[in-house]
Amino acid sequence: MKTFLLLLFFPVALALKPEGINGDERVIGAISDCNTRVGKEERVAMDMAIQDFNKMHSQTFLMLRLKCSEHKPIKSALAARHLISKNKVEVILGPRSWEETSTVAEVSENYDVPILSFADSSPLRAAERWPFLIQAAAGTHIQMKAVANIIQSWGWRRVNVIYEDTDSTANGISPYLYGALQAVDVEISNLLPLPSFGNSSLLHEELGNLKKEQCRVFVVHTSLELATRVFGVAKEKKMMEKEYVWITTDSITSSVHSMNFSLISSMQGVVGVRNSFLETGPHFNSFSTRFYGIFGRKYPEEKHHEPGIFALQAYDAVRIVGLAMNEPTKSNGWQLLESILKTDFNGLSGNIRFKGKKLESATRFQIINIIGKHYRELGFWTENLGFSHTIDHGVYNLSMESLGDVIWPGLGGRSSAPRGWDLPTIENPLKIGVPNGSITNKFVKVDYDSSTDKYTFSGFSLDVFDETARHLKYSLQYKFVPFGGNYNDLVMKVQSKEFDAAVGDIAIISNRSKYVEFTHAHTETGLVMVVPILWHSSRAWLFVKPFTKAMWFLTFFINVFNGFVVWSIERNYCSELRGPVLNQIGTLLWLAFATLFSIKGEKLHSNLSRMATVVWLFVSLIITQSYTASLSSMLTVQNLEPKITNIETLKSNNALIGYSNLSFVRGYLEGPLGFKSSNIRNFTSTDEYALALRSGAIAAAFLEVPVAKLFVAKYCKSFTIAGPTSLVGGYGFVISLSLMKAFPKGSLLLPDIDEALLNVRENGVLKDLEQSLIASEQCVDIKSDNETASLSPQNFFVLFIITGVTSSASLLIYYFRAKDRFENSSAQYKGIWIATTMVLKKLGYRRNRLSRKMSDVADSGESRIEVQLGRVDR
Repeated sequence: MKTFLLLLFFPVALALKPEGINGDERVIGAISDCNTRVGKEERVAMDMAIQDFNKMHSQTFLMLRLKCSEHKPIKSALAARHLISKNKVEVILGPRSWEETSTVAEVSENYDVPILSFADSSPLRAAERWPFLIQAAAGTHIQMKAVANIIQSWGWRRVNVIYEDTDSTANGISPYLYGALQAVDVEISNLLPLPSFGNSSLLHEELGNLKKEQCRVFVVHTSLELATRVFGVAKEKKMMEKEYVWITTDSITSSVHSMNFSLISSMQGVVGVRNSFLETGPHFNSFSTRFYGIFGRKYPEEKHHEPGIFALQAYDAVRIVGLAMNEPTKSNGWQLLESILKTDFNGLSGNIRFKGKKLESATRFQIINIIGKHYRELGFWTENLGFSHTIDHGVYNLSMESLGDVIWPGLGGRSSAPRGWDLPTIENPLKIGVPNGSITNKFVKVDYDSSTDKYTFSGFSLDVFDETARHLKYSLQYKFVPFGGNYNDLVMKVQSKEFDAAVGDIAIISNRSKYVEFTHAHTETGLVMVVPILWHSSRAWLFVKPFTKAMWFLTFFINVFNGFVVWSIERNYCSELRGPVLNQIGTLLWLAFATLFSIKGEKLHSNLSRMATVVWLFVSLIITQSYTASLSSMLTVQNLEPKITNIETLKSNNALIGYSNLSFVRGYLEGPLGFKSSNIRNFTSTDEYALALRSGAIAAAFLEVPVAKLFVAKYCKSFTIAGPTSLVGGYGFVISLSLMKAFPKGSLLLPDIDEALLNVRENGVLKDLEQSLIASEQCVDIKSDNETASLSPQNFFVLFIITGVTSSASLLIYYFRAKDRFENSSAQYKGIWIATTMVLKKLGYRRNRLSRKMSDVADSGESRIEVQLGRVDR
C-alpha cells in the first residue's frame, strides 16, 4: 500500500472545455474489468446512460473515460492515477471488488475525487478512513438471511461453506452468515476458504476432504470465475448427485443469465439467491431492448445479450453523478460529494437512496433453480416477510416449500428434498462404544467368545437402541465395540471421535453435555436412596393373614358340611332341630360353628354323628392350634417400612453410604446432597450392595432409578426405595458435539434418532421392554427372615380328606337305614290314622277341628315310635 501512496503526489490540472460543445463539460472516470461479462455489461450500460443524460440535459455535457483493471488492484490504482491526472475526471465509478476499491480510494484520497464503488460490501470504518468513498451498489449481506431461511425450510441443521479468500468475501461472510445461520439454529460443519487462483489439483483435494464428511449441504460464495472451477470439479467427483445440496449467493447467481452451457450443465439442481429488480415498466423495457441490440453488436461473441443487475447498477451510477453535476455551484469535490449523497430516485436497479455513504441494502432477493439448459424462477424472499411467488403484494410464507417443487441435484425430475447428510455404509458403519463394566448386566452385557474371537452384546439399553434404529425411515448401519474404562472416559472417546456414538446405561448430566450431545432419555430419570426394610405389627387385618383365602374358604365349607351332617342325623332325636325352614337353617349354621364348643359329646344321640364329630374335633384342634401359632408369630414381627426415610437422618447420624464407582453419583453426593467424602463407600456390583446393607457396613445405597428398581426387584423382601427422588441422570445415547463424521451437534442423525425413540415409546415397545427387564430379575428372597408364610390347604390336605370322608360316610349310612325303617312302619301309621278319624266323626267333632286334634295325636304317636326306634338303634 505504501507503493501506491507515491502515486498521490501528481498535480491535478483543470479540465478544459472543447470548442463547439454546449454546456459545462464534466468528465466521469470508470474502472472496470473489461474482459469479463460483468465489465462488458457495465461499459455498454454506462455509454447508454451518458447518451441518455446528454439528450435530456443541455446545461451539462457528460463524458466517460474508462480504464480496464483486469481485476488487479495494482492496475486499478494506476488507472485511477491516470484518470485523475490525465483525464481530469471529477468522479470515478467502480471497481467492483473491495481489494481494487481500497487501492483506488488511497490514490484519490488527497484530491477530493469521489469514488462510487460497485463493491457490495466494505469494512465498517471505511467511510471514516476514506471520506470520498461511496458504496454505489446496494449491500447484499441480507441475502445471508435468505440463505439461512432456505436451509431452515428443509430441516437441514449443518452446512459446509465454501468462500473465496478475499477481503470483500470475508466481509460478506462474517459476521452476516454466522449470525443468520445461528438465528435459525444451523451450524457450519466446515468453512473452506479458496484462493481466487485455486487450481484443479487444490480443488480436488479440498472437495475430496468435504466428500468424506457426512454433511451434504454446501453454500458457495465466490466469484463466477472460481465458481466455474468449483462446480466443474464437484461434478467430476460425483458431488452433484442425489442427496447433495448446493446453494449459491448473489455473486454467482446474478450472472446466471449469461452462463454458458458447460457451466449450466455442471450446476444442475443448484438453488441460487440473486439480487431482485423489477423487469417491468416502460423505462426498463426501453433500456432492455436497446441494451440487447447494442450489446449484441459490440460483443457478438457473447451468446446471451440480456442485461443483468451489474448493467443496471452501472446505468444508475452514471445517472447519480449526472444529476449531482447538473446542479449549479458544484465546483469542488466536497460539494459534488454532498450532492451525490442527496440523490433520491427510483432507478433500474431499485431505490437510489444513500445512508451513511452507502446505498440502502437490498431487502428482496429472487430464488432460482438451475435446471436443464437455463434456470427456473421459483419466487422471492423478502426480509421480515419470507417467501412469496410474486415481487409485490404476494402471499408470504416462512418456508421455501411454499414456492413449489424444487429440482435437486441427481433427482432427475423428482422434487423430494435431500436428507442433507450421508448415511453410514456397510463398509463404513457407525462405530458405537458400549461400556464393558456395568453395575448390572441387565442394561448392558458384553460376552467374549474365545473360540470365535468375537463379542456378543445384549441388555435393555442395546435392545432399545436396536428398536430405535428399526423405527428410522432408513437403514442405519452400525457396529458395537466394547469399552473397558469408566463412563466419563467413554464420553471423552466419543468427543475425540474415537467412537461415533455410545450406547448403554450412560447417565445424562451437565458435565458430560459440554462435550457430547445426548438423545432423549430412554429410562426414568433420578437418583434414589435404597435402605433395608423395617417391619411393624400394626395391621388391622392381620388376623386373616395366618390362612390363605383358599384355606379360609375350605375351613368354612367343612364347618358347614359337618354341621349339616350332625343336623341331619340328630334332628330325629331333638325337637329343637325341627320347625320352620328359616329356623332350621339358623340351627344348621349354629351347629356348624358351635357344635365343637357348646354341645357336649353325651348330648349326641347317634353313634354316626358322634363319629363324624370326633374326627372333626381332632382336625379342628390341629387347625386351631396352627392358626394360633401362626398369628402369634406374625404379631411378634414387624411390617414393611424403610429403616431410614430421609437423607437428613443419614447426615445427622454421620452414617456411611454407598455408590457405584462407575457412575457420576459421588460428585452429586458430595456436592448438592452435602455428604462427607469420608462417609462414602464405592461398590462394583449389586451383590456387594446387598451384603453391605445387610451387615450394616452402610446405612443406605444411592442408585440411579433404573438400577434401583432392578435391585429392589431382586431383593424384594429385604430392601426398599426411600426418600425423595433427585431429578438427575437418566440413560441416553451419546452423540459427539464436534463429530463431523457421525452425529454432530444440531443435526444429521440426532433428530431422527429422537423421533424414532419417541415412536418406540408411544407405540408401547419401550414399555414392553421395561416390563421384560423387571420380570427378568427374580426375587432371591423367597422367604424373608422377618416374614411368616400364610397356611394353605396343602398344609392340611390329608386331614381335610379324613374328616370329609368320615362325615360323608356317616350321612350315607344314616339315610340308608332311615329309608328301610320308613318303608316298614308306613302301613301301620296309615291304619291307625284312618281308624281314629272314623271314631271321632261319630262323636260329632267338626272336620277342621278333628284334623288339628288328630294331627297332634299323630305327631305324638310318631314321636313315641321314633323314640322306640332310636332305642332299638342304640
